[in-house]
Amino acid sequence: MRALLHRLPFALAITLVLVLKVVILFMLYKAFFSTPQVKKMRMPTAQVEQHLLDTPQPKPPLPARATP
Repeated sequence: MRALLHRLPFALAITLVLVLKVVILFMLYKAFFSTPQVKKMRMPTAQVEQHLLDTPQPKPPLPARATP
């Protein structure tokens, strides 16, 4: 393998390495990130947007305890 890389022009060797990396990254994406594992994991887009972009509601103050 090393002898093959020494005989190739430098630009061709870099191109081959980059193509190999892109193929590996694409395979990893398809294997782990392309779709949810089960259908019930999907959520409506509007609900996700509301949750992420909405301002949080202030928490009500705790009632004061009576000290004996």
